[in-house]
Amino acid sequence: MTPRDPRRSTIRLGPGPEFDLIRSLLEDAPEAIEGVSVGPGDDAAVLEVEGSVVLSSDLAIEGVHFRREWLTLPEIGYRAVAAAMSDLAAMAARPVGVLVSLALPGAEAAESGPAIQEGIREACGLCGAALLGGDVTASPGPLVLDIMVVGSVERPITRCGARPGDELWVTGVLGGAAGAVTTWKAGGDPGPALRSAYACPVSRIAEARWLADEADVTAMIDLSDGLAGDAGHMAAASGVGMVIEETLIPRHAGLTSDLAMTLALTGGEDYELCVSVPGGRLGPFAGDFEDRFGVRLTRVGHVVRGDGVSLLRPGSTSPEPLDGSGFNHFEVR
Repeated sequence: MTPRDPRRSTIRLGPGPEFDLIRSLLEDAPEAIEGVSVGPGDDAAVLEVEGSVVLSSDLAIEGVHFRREWLTLPEIGYRAVAAAMSDLAAMAARPVGVLVSLALPGAEAAESGPAIQEGIREACGLCGAALLGGDVTASPGPLVLDIMVVGSVERPITRCGARPGDELWVTGVLGGAAGAVTTWKAGGDPGPALRSAYACPVSRIAEARWLADEADVTAMIDLSDGLAGDAGHMAAASGVGMVIEETLIPRHAGLTSDLAMTLALTGGEDYELCVSVPGGRLGPFAGDFEDRFGVRLTRVGHVVRGDGVSLLRPGSTSPEPLDGSGFNHFEVR
């Protein structure tokens, strides 16, 4: 008998209904993946990774993070992986692979599993990550996706390094995902732009690595809890205060002015990046960034001595402290 090639990434599976389902989920998986010695099908994955290993996990639960009437099954899979990948972007890490565990209502597993996996494969492909394996189990409901992402980085960017005098910058526009959910919950149709912001977030992997290389980034975080909430996390970790200037915040054009401001600050689920950089460092590169990635890069405030997050309103010279108890409220229920 010819022994299995130890360099083969994807393992052939034996017979049985569970393995038939797993085979369908792994359909079209490549035979060999760079950096992966042993991939899906064995008891565990084996990687060859240079630099520091970066790990993060994220849950997506039906009725809490998404509703099926809002998203297709491929979009559910895509969005779950993109959200988890955003944590790698926040550390300027290079994605290596993804582990996916699915809890599927048993009666629909054979149909829903491959459809969800279609979106998972798309998200992995966009980020250059391998599907390393995971687990599949029956669920009495709801549908649950547990995503673990693996990355590597030479010098991780954390949320701990912001310093007084730094500037705060964000990628993209904010509030769109929360705007879609707000509209759906009110019984309306959010329209294509807002729906896309929620259903198809982009993990800013390449953008984060470029910023880390070119802009002397001192701290970075992805915007999953809203700008005010995540700036608060960065401020607490760094032991500083943050001042956000209301007129500078890049709000989604599909929302009314007042609602756009509220959701940009507190809505969450944008998966853009917020970075602190030394004063004056990033401005000269902003145009190059936007030309390269087709994404806005906007200065939204600055770092000060103190603690917490404050909002500087138009015409005012004194920032107002923002109460953090109202942040991080995003849910679809």
